[in-house]
Amino acid sequence: MPRLGGLVNTGRFSALYNTRITTRRGLATSSAEPSADPQLSEKESKNDPESSAKESTNHAVVSTFDLFSIGVGPSSSHTVGPMRAGQIFVQDLVDHGILNKVSSIKVDLYGSLALTGIGHGTPNATLMGLEGELPETVPTETIISRVEAMHQSSTITLNGTHRIRFNPDKDMALHYYESLPQHPNGMRFTVFDANGDMLATNEYFSIGGGFVVNERTQLAHGENVYYRTTKPDSPAAGDTTPADKSSGSTSATETVQMDERTQQDLVTASLPFRTGNDLVQLCNHESLSIAEVVFLNELQWRSREEVISAAYRIWNVMDDSIKRGCLSTSVKLPGRLNVNRRAPRLYQNLMRGFYSPPDQDMLSGPHNSAISDGTAAPFTRPSILETSLTMMQRNELNGVFRKKQRSRRPHLPHLDYLSVYAIAVNEENAAGGRVVTAPTNGAAGVIPAVLKYYLEFLSEDPSRDILEFLFTASAIGMLYKRGASISAAEMGCQGEVGVACSMSAAAFTAVMGGTPAQVENAAEIGMEHNLGLTCDPVDGLVQIPCIERNALGAVKAVTAAQLALQGDGSHRVSLDQVIETMRQTGQDMMSKYKETSQGGLAVNVPVC
Repeated sequence: MPRLGGLVNTGRFSALYNTRITTRRGLATSSAEPSADPQLSEKESKNDPESSAKESTNHAVVSTFDLFSIGVGPSSSHTVGPMRAGQIFVQDLVDHGILNKVSSIKVDLYGSLALTGIGHGTPNATLMGLEGELPETVPTETIISRVEAMHQSSTITLNGTHRIRFNPDKDMALHYYESLPQHPNGMRFTVFDANGDMLATNEYFSIGGGFVVNERTQLAHGENVYYRTTKPDSPAAGDTTPADKSSGSTSATETVQMDERTQQDLVTASLPFRTGNDLVQLCNHESLSIAEVVFLNELQWRSREEVISAAYRIWNVMDDSIKRGCLSTSVKLPGRLNVNRRAPRLYQNLMRGFYSPPDQDMLSGPHNSAISDGTAAPFTRPSILETSLTMMQRNELNGVFRKKQRSRRPHLPHLDYLSVYAIAVNEENAAGGRVVTAPTNGAAGVIPAVLKYYLEFLSEDPSRDILEFLFTASAIGMLYKRGASISAAEMGCQGEVGVACSMSAAAFTAVMGGTPAQVENAAEIGMEHNLGLTCDPVDGLVQIPCIERNALGAVKAVTAAQLALQGDGSHRVSLDQVIETMRQTGQDMMSKYKETSQGGLAVNVPVC
């Protein structure tokens, strides 16, 4: 019975769920089978030098352009990931020559994908993936109309070429109170032939940041496995060919391909690191910055020109999302919460105050404008006869407080710009626009806001600073991805906005001239004060509290960087200790606070 790359085939391709073998696509590790006890495995490796040597390739390095990927809102784990999973599945059907035999399909979404899927756009994204679309290129303005057409016609066009019957209301099931054992964000695709016999099935897990794995690639804690690409002909993907149909064993060709991929994985990182301490020591030993370490590792996948070009493209998409959010003419965000967009109004107020002459701005009273500038009406002190204060009490106040005739205009550029940039990105994300997972969609506003602020007000060499910032941030993100998770369904919001804050703090410190030790310190501060942050989106929408939380994350990141830059890099709590604390906190956190909308604000804020 053949076992095809990533698929379980029945009928003439018969196999069972519990005996399926799936392909590791784009592994960034050479480790083989998962340990029965991941924590025990790590302890044993510390005590066993030989085991430690075997684990040496279990590094944290992934490509910056997998961590920062271009996608669509509102969620990387619930929108980008499911779309990629759907595309991977239909591409496998094509590769194994069974797409044209498919007559119907069943889609099952489990756990968090079901509980907050509607608000996160999971069903629509999954259907787009099944039609062959990718987050990087799907025309976002057509998604809603295409899904509506599926409902009306009860059909779907798999891979954009094979039209079959499909009723989204019946053939897509949301399992609200059931989760697959491997991960809270699980999904299963199953296809049938004209006789109703199952042709193929597979399960995928969206582990945060747009990364997708399946059962075989869901290895022990600390393993670094993911689907780097959805293209089977990519050297990193390396899809398998069907095994010998008569025996069901792995073919010699398949074995050679697996060996080749293992060798590729061994050389994917020229400067590997597993922990924050490893990274700092590596930088000191090689006299490199953190960004330079990441850049040299990227050269294992791309040429120098391609790496630089890809980084600038990531920033251009980030910058464009800020611009679209600030200049949007839409008034409301989608969904039942009826939330107003605030970025356009905040930006207009900010720009007006920024460009008006200082003396005129300070002396002028409230403007006769539809957009308030935040200045209150002059304060009129009531008559003494109208108050309950005694004259003696009033005398006690003399000389203590400054007398104000009107409220001061709350103009704090440092905070204002960071806030409006972050809010702009996340409002675009909430509206289903194109953003960069940084490292997730729910936290997509923090890194662009901090980088934009630095480029606008502090940078003397923007071209180089963009590279320094993005590559430094990605190194920190890699550590969290390996040591814990960037999935809110596993970690709560500490795994999204908390990680983005830590990444931004580190990157800001780097471009400000900080040493690797100071960068590590900033990253630690950024996360330490986000530990325990819950993910409780109201009505399952990535709006409340997500949008404001990104603004606070950006402000906190700059503050963390400032604290780190005032020291010499030495500190009591290490980044590695904070990452492990975050992981344990996420494990102990109740599921209702981990992207299920079953606790916190989600149950205390009325929807209507």
